[in-house]
Amino acid sequence: MLVYTKLMTTTDNVLLIILTSLLSILILVGIMIAIGVFNLIITVRRVVAKAETVVDSVESAAEVLADAKGRMAVFKLIRNIVRIARK
Repeated sequence: MLVYTKLMTTTDNVLLIILTSLLSILILVGIMIAIGVFNLIITVRRVVAKAETVVDSVESAAEVLADAKGRMAVFKLIRNIVRIARK
């Protein structure tokens, strides 16, 4: 039986160290990007929730103004009738 063992040369060791370092850096950058995206998603959810609240408030205000506009029309009609009756 022939046993062949190849020992790593200095070049192989240097390449292994470089590739391992690059892979470690790449993994760390990926983790940082993932954390940033996660924080961004949380912030966007908060902004959307506040925007929905504002939209609901605006809708409520619009309904109140529409109701007030209808009531004002009735009061204007009565005021016009009173003005005509005074003449």
